[in-house]
Amino acid sequence: MTSLWQATAPTIGFDESSPRRPDAVVVGAGLTGLATAALLAEQGATVVVLEARVPGAVATGGTTAKLSLLQSDRLHRIRRLAGGAATQAFVDGSLAGQAWLLGLLERLGAPAEPRSAVSFASGDEGAASLERELEVARELGLPVREGGAEHLPFPTAAALELPDQAQLHPLATLAALAAHLRAHGGAIMHASVRHVRRAGSGVEVETDAGAWRAGSAVLATGAPVPARGTSVLLEAHRSYAAAYRVRSLTAEAAAVLPMALGVDAPTRSLRTATAADGTPLLIAGGVGHVVGRHRDPRQLVAELDRWVLRHWPDAARTHAWSAQDYRTPDRLPWIGARPGSRGRVLLATGFDKWGMTGGAMSALAIAGRLGGAEPDWARALRRRGTTPAAAGSLVGSLGAVAAAQARTARAALSPTPPPGEGQGSLGRRGARLVATSTVDGRTREVSAHCPHVGALVAWNAQERSWDCTAHGSRFAPDGTRLEGPAACPLRALPRSVDERAGGAGIQP
Repeated sequence: MTSLWQATAPTIGFDESSPRRPDAVVVGAGLTGLATAALLAEQGATVVVLEARVPGAVATGGTTAKLSLLQSDRLHRIRRLAGGAATQAFVDGSLAGQAWLLGLLERLGAPAEPRSAVSFASGDEGAASLERELEVARELGLPVREGGAEHLPFPTAAALELPDQAQLHPLATLAALAAHLRAHGGAIMHASVRHVRRAGSGVEVETDAGAWRAGSAVLATGAPVPARGTSVLLEAHRSYAAAYRVRSLTAEAAAVLPMALGVDAPTRSLRTATAADGTPLLIAGGVGHVVGRHRDPRQLVAELDRWVLRHWPDAARTHAWSAQDYRTPDRLPWIGARPGSRGRVLLATGFDKWGMTGGAMSALAIAGRLGGAEPDWARALRRRGTTPAAAGSLVGSLGAVAAAQARTARAALSPTPPPGEGQGSLGRRGARLVATSTVDGRTREVSAHCPHVGALVAWNAQERSWDCTAHGSRFAPDGTRLEGPAACPLRALPRSVDERAGGAGIQP
């Protein structure tokens, strides 16, 4: 699915050549990667960014792009899981990242749109959660205040507002960062990374376009690869969003509609954007699930449509898309070194659906560490310990993985008819579990086991993809890797369903 941002993106492109021995290689040309690369280049480092698809192809191209420190009711939940010192470091880093990115975009002539951020509740439980959020936010030094829901077209039980936040066109932001990087001598290369390993006093990055050797590498891909150990600490979530043209949404009304996010389930997210012809668009989202663990995500998008039409009856959907993000046990970003790399391979992930703010603060943290001036808040986040509450969260997540595997395996034992168009199912071919799908008239069979750690996959009918039920890797119907911690595709099986049935045969 193509997002509104991808459909209206400026061209960023790739460079024809780059140094093969730069100071730093950054893997991933999303917001985190390009922001980190731009900062390193500003410091005088030679930097090469490697991207397997196009800049912003995955998480950054699918975000709702809110640059905000009021993030639903997360702060009081983070403090319960991580403790007060780590939560304060997170807020300090978020403030620094937000200020840096807004200032840079202003200097580059690509300013963000200022907006208030509003968290709202629809019921008593959500209202009680917002009371706790207000108390914690004020203790952490954020000027959050009650109210802010007067421009929302539905009743609320409570609301909090944080003024002077911002909404972005994420790919226009990437274009500005890419231009800034190139102005400081950096390059963006089209290459699919296979291995990143420590080599002597630096690193070697092996790709389908050859190898780069550098002093350090930064993994800015959401799920670091390879990641058999680190992926255990990350829970993958997929969220859905859509853009709507609303005849009754005037430019004046769009200008005062805040970036709003509900705290009750199901979550609702709102913001505005501008179409190519200058008319305002409404963007709604928030519905989501742990990757691989929803029976039919098409229902979530349909539910989102119904909710929008209930409050904006003249809305017409123009785009629908999704994005994936990762959550750590304490819900704080993981910004640090890959275990065993001796600080040569750094990573940033676990933004818990707040990648604009998380990506900006990660760039400051990593560039500061590599440049010998790591911020105090970044050091505090990196050195935080695991609290009993976070350990309990991890145990619960691991239990959910085991339960999902058991449910998927039981379903695979039941007889299923050949999948219809747009459908997929698991079944057995002898002793082997097989994933069978039919897309665009082609029926394919691939291994039902994700190559990452062997977990089972499940069909996502909204995305038409095979999604790993354990750690969130995703694959196309033919097994091609789309994203996630898996480093290789699902194994295609030697014959298609049509061949074994005696038909003309459709090769997988």
